[in-house]
Amino acid sequence: MIKLGVTGGIGSGKSVVCDVLRLHDIPVYDADLEAKNLNDTSPVIRKKLTQSFGQDLYRNNRLDREKLAHLIFNNEENLRTANSIIHPELAKHFMEWAEQRKHHPVIALDAAVLFEAGFQSVLDKTIIVLAPLEVRIERAVKRGNLTKEQITARANSQMSDKEKAELADFIIQNDGQHSLLEQVDKILQVVSNPY
Repeated sequence: MIKLGVTGGIGSGKSVVCDVLRLHDIPVYDADLEAKNLNDTSPVIRKKLTQSFGQDLYRNNRLDREKLAHLIFNNEENLRTANSIIHPELAKHFMEWAEQRKHHPVIALDAAVLFEAGFQSVLDKTIIVLAPLEVRIERAVKRGNLTKEQITARANSQMSDKEKAELADFIIQNDGQHSLLEQVDKILQVVSNPY
């Protein structure tokens, strides 16, 4: 089984690439969604987060995401602490998920912070989806849940596209000039026939 990682900044089109993978019958693990679920349900995460940030971080048996965001936004140390608690549990959960799908020749992990979290250590190949920053901002603003300033702040808080591109095995250009379908097909041909 080949474990593919897909990453890209906000508005890059990472989710669209993952949808294309799903069309190829490739199961995709959505790290953002699974992290939200684990933050609410994992006793390990809950215990460590409340030890680090206080018992009132959980309300009605759910993580108070706004409160955590407030604690980690613009605070490198708190962000590192939260990530050091959540990311290892998420990686473990992904590996269990992958094991249940071992009959699939290829599976994928969709993670915005793939390299920041060190997830490449549990993957065989990685893909970064790139798009010009102006295009990314425009796409993200159209989605409607963030302002241009919030999108720029998020983009600036993550590893740069250049750094990620140097670490990735494959680069997909999502600039409107290149076919996403063709680029994904080429990558799948390479990973399916490595010799």
